[in-house]
Formats: sequence, C-alpha cells, structure tokens
Amino acid sequence: MHIPVLFNEVMKWLDPRPGRKFIDATINGGGHGLAILEKIQPNGKLLGVEWDDKLFKELEIKSLKSKFKNNLVLVNDSYVNLKKIAEENNFVGADGVLFDLGMSSWHLNQSGRGFSFQKDELLDMRFNSDTEISALEIVNTWSKEELTKIFSEYGEEKFAEQISEGIAEARKEKAITTTKKLVEIIKKSTPARYNQKRISPATKTFQALRIAVNDELANIPIGLNSALEILKIGGLLAVISFHGLEDKIIKQKFKGYQKEGLAEILTKKPVKPQFNEVKENPRARSAKLRICRKI
Repeated sequence: MHIPVLFNEVMKWLDPRPGRKFIDATINGGGHGLAILEKIQPNGKLLGVEWDDKLFKELEIKSLKSKFKNNLVLVNDSYVNLKKIAEENNFVGADGVLFDLGMSSWHLNQSGRGFSFQKDELLDMRFNSDTEISALEIVNTWSKEELTKIFSEYGEEKFAEQISEGIAEARKEKAITTTKKLVEIIKKSTPARYNQKRISPATKTFQALRIAVNDELANIPIGLNSALEILKIGGLLAVISFHGLEDKIIKQKFKGYQKEGLAEILTKKPVKPQFNEVKENPRARSAKLRICRKI
C-alpha cells in the first residue's frame, strides 16, 4: 500500500492529541490518516475523504480491522466538496486538515489505469470512474495545439510540440490505446540525449495527462479555501505537494491568506524529506510540506 511521505514531519506539525478532530482530505491507503486516528483516541474523530471509488472500497475493508473504526468517518468524494462533506458529518471546527496531493503506490502499481509509464496498460488515468474524460480520449481526439498546451503548461515539457506532433501522426494510422505505445511515440519524438537521462522522457507527458484528466490544478485552490473555512481558529492546514505547479499554487494561496489576515504561515520554507526517507522511498524526493494556522 501507499508509503506515507513525510510521515514524521506531518505528525510533528499536526501534533494530533486525544479528543481532537482531524480531516484527511486525500486519505488514499490511510497511511497518514489511520496513524492520526490512533493518536487522537480515546475520543478523537477522523474524517477521511477519498475520491477514487475502488481505493475507497479497499480502505473501507482495511478500516474494519482498526480498533478505532467507530471514530472514523469515510466519504467517497472529491475534496472540492470538502465544506459540504464536513458540514454533513459534523466536522466543522476541525483541529487540522491534511492534503497529500501525491498519487499512491496503489495507483501506479495496482490500479491498472495507465498511470505508470513503466507498465503496459490501457490509457485511462481517471481517479474516479465518474470523471467524463480519460487520457485515451485526450490523446486521440484533442488537437495538436491543445496537446502542446497541456504538455507545456502541466508537464513543463520542453519538447511538448514535438511530442504532440508525434502523437498526431501516429494516431492517423491507429488509435493510441496503451501506455506502451504512448511511451514509444514520446521516445521517437524527442532527442536521443533526452532518452538517456535518469528520469524517463515520458515522465512529464504522463504527469500532464493525469492533471488534465482529473482537473487537478483547478481543484487545489477550491479544496484549500474549503479547508480554511471549516478549520477552527488556531487549526492547522497541512499540504504535501509533489511538483512545482502544485507547490506554486499552495505557496500563493498561503501568502494570500496571510495577507488577508486569515492565516499565519508556519513554514517559511517548505519541509522536505530527510535523506534516509528518499533512499527508502525514491518517490518522496520531490515532496514538499507547507503548513499554515488559521487566525
């Protein structure tokens, strides 16, 4: 299951104590959330929100084994609806809200939805089956200009135009339906030196597609605003991001909250994982944690 990134740092900053109320807005496999739940007993409560319907069902089964299951509320929904979810489940006035914006290991290794460029799977990349558009549709129907735009903006891919051109040419012959085929096109469309780097040449394109499919960057400000609204005065908002675009949005939102007198930034610089954590879990290398306190 998902290895919780920056686990010790999250627990230190959120400081979950008995009787408190917390929200894990992206509970995934429960790595952070269930640990928080344990710390806030005997009377504390945790609200866990998970958008992925299949992962949610697995978490429900897993949570049944917890001796604190009666103090856990799980909701299968997107954090963009966090205010409504909190109101319906009596979590307004929470002591802390946590967002972990990274994909879980489950998504990459077990979901079968084409999130990983290291596997040969159907192009999908939806976190929730109700999402209208998939990576398959984007790759095969969006114009070359639209593809270039998302690869450039969401993936910060310098060869965005060449990759879009390669996709447009390839799909004339046959629909691009698998991750393997897409990776082949990306490699053919980029310089040989780009294919020899430590990071796969497909990394940024896959990131861009996932963001576009799930509307991730537009969702972050909505979720953060809702979280700040439902926190109690003195409550903490903690956000873990994994790439520059996410971190930029969070940094700007926190600065805005502070300027408006709504919150105080507690992390002047983002908290990053220790060397040992990155060594054990390479996916943690780009993680950044930012914290603010509602005032």
